[in-house]
Amino acid sequence: MKRKLFQGIRVVDFTWALSGPISTKHLSDLGAEVIKIETRVRLDIQRTGSKFGSFNQHNSGKLAITINLKKPKGLELMKQLIAKSDIVVDNFAGGAMDKMGLGYEVLRGIKPDIIMLSSCMQGQTGPFARHPGIGFRLTALTGFNHITGWPDRQPGWIGAYTDFVAPRYNILGIMAALEYRRRTGKGQYIDVSQFESGVQFMAPLILDYAVNKHQAIRMGNQSEYAAPHNAYRCLGEDRWCAISVFTDQEWESFCGVIGNPKLTSDARFANLADRKTNEEELDKLVNEWTSKRSAEEVMNAMQAAGVPAGVLETGEDLMEHDPQLKHRQFFTELDHPEVGKYRTNSGAHFKLSKCDYDLVRAPLLGEHNEYVFKGILGVPDDEYGRLVEDGTIN
Repeated sequence: MKRKLFQGIRVVDFTWALSGPISTKHLSDLGAEVIKIETRVRLDIQRTGSKFGSFNQHNSGKLAITINLKKPKGLELMKQLIAKSDIVVDNFAGGAMDKMGLGYEVLRGIKPDIIMLSSCMQGQTGPFARHPGIGFRLTALTGFNHITGWPDRQPGWIGAYTDFVAPRYNILGIMAALEYRRRTGKGQYIDVSQFESGVQFMAPLILDYAVNKHQAIRMGNQSEYAAPHNAYRCLGEDRWCAISVFTDQEWESFCGVIGNPKLTSDARFANLADRKTNEEELDKLVNEWTSKRSAEEVMNAMQAAGVPAGVLETGEDLMEHDPQLKHRQFFTELDHPEVGKYRTNSGAHFKLSKCDYDLVRAPLLGEHNEYVFKGILGVPDDEYGRLVEDGTIN
């Protein structure tokens, strides 16, 4: 049996909602013992969703305890747990862990080589460091909403996009800190700004403004560098295929696929500039051809000719019909005592030839209280009972 990448690493996980749990999920799936810290007084908002779907998706393989950190004994027990751990992760508002009495300086005093990562909205320093919020707000702040949608309409709304960007930086930061600790024996504090993680994805548009003073605008499905470039209607209800033609060679191939090679000599579409000028008319021609064929037929024909194209897949397509995802066993069925059998994606999106990747269902609320408090911290049975009665373990 292959070793798991993070086997032997214990993580105290204060995260909730999306960006934090997604980050620590990868650690648990790759073998770390991730202990999720919760309280019945204030549930993780992802536990309140429909059948806890999002929670189960992003908390696979973790252990879960419930503890009241406002009680002195609760805070003491948490410090004892951190003393036996390697990593602490939170995604609260800036300064929240300090207010709880669990800031980095305190943790470093408990365990000198501890690695702590805080992934908050805008970092732990600066005028907006203490601002709370969720990914929807950051998606707007980073500029994604401004460039999403149609030029004659209000900005689009693409959800908590940054919640799926920041975890990639969080995981890399943790891995770098683990390697640094391996070489030096020293821990460190990782201060992640989810805002900055998202802004860097806008780099081309920022560079365009910095150099050319050009302000990006909403363009719908269009591209300045390609035509046709759109999602085109196909046979069936709400079926579409995206097609992108960038080069003259792709244009010639495209015209061959649709059985109209004479279009290459049509003055309206002779080059990219002409195709952009007459793009509305061009889109009508493309839709006329695609609407008589299935999305899969359009995609396969275009790809065979070297023209970029792809079906706009639905959730059903992804889970039931996509041959590539089936081959890679992307979706895994798990059994949960509250929701029954459900399918979840692997989440790793990579395979390590020398390490296992394992998916285990997400935990129930407080499911591992006895294992953590009695097994790891050595709390006697009678004391454990008293802590449950007085609400310290809640």
